[in-house]
Amino acid sequence: MVASDLGRRIGVAAIGIPVGLGVVYLGGWAFAAVIGALAVFGVREVYGLAAARGVRPFVSLGLSGAAVTIGLAAWFGTFAGWAPSALGVLLGVTLLALAAAVFRRGPTGAPLASAAVTLVGVAYAAIPMAFAIFLRGFPEGLLTAGWEGTLILVFPLFMTWFADTAAYFVGVRFGRRKLLPSVSPGKTVEGSLAGLGGAVVGAILYSELLLHTWTPIGLPIWLAGGIGLAVGVAGAVGDLSESVLKREAGVKDSGALLPGHGGILDRFDGVYLTLPITYALLWISH
Repeated sequence: MVASDLGRRIGVAAIGIPVGLGVVYLGGWAFAAVIGALAVFGVREVYGLAAARGVRPFVSLGLSGAAVTIGLAAWFGTFAGWAPSALGVLLGVTLLALAAAVFRRGPTGAPLASAAVTLVGVAYAAIPMAFAIFLRGFPEGLLTAGWEGTLILVFPLFMTWFADTAAYFVGVRFGRRKLLPSVSPGKTVEGSLAGLGGAVVGAILYSELLLHTWTPIGLPIWLAGGIGLAVGVAGAVGDLSESVLKREAGVKDSGALLPGHGGILDRFDGVYLTLPITYALLWISH
């Protein structure tokens, strides 16, 4: 069973990584469409976790809000241009969810929980994905095909992967003290510290070997390391956040979209925080 699951994981990764890199390289609306699909599926999984606890969000409203949010990000291309419209989408989802709670649920239909989860789904799994578009076009917002934007977007993904890999192997080999057993029984203090160190090392290596050579972004070693540390913390918090949501819902995986990997939330839980943080730190440093 374990070998079969590992085989599925390797198979999905072997196909998904090259295809994903190809889509990122192409940029444009094809790339935006993929990001939009990931956002919509992620929001739907959030609603699935809520439904497992008896909360009924307004699914169509939330999924529409997710798609519009990503579409606007692709249209404007930069955070500054997108932010006012994104705020408008969140306000619109809030008001429509409250109206739906009044007229469709009433006081006995958990109106507050339904409206709140509808909004949280968009804010948690769609808004952060917009920053994949902003990083892909950093800093001008252009989504034309090329390696510069691809390498900039892969930067936080690489740091997150490097941190997860270091945390896993050190945790398995040397992990003794549980970090938060009530939230994620498998995580250890030793593995988590190794993850932070891995994020720092990964950030410095990526910056020195790729960003300096192939992109207009030149980061001093100390700044690359600082970004890596921030990403390491953010990724760990994102991972634990999704773990606590799954434990509340009583499920092992957030979904079954990716064989052997679980759902979109399972694959992007850390990325939901590392994408906006990386964008913010790059923007501040440039």
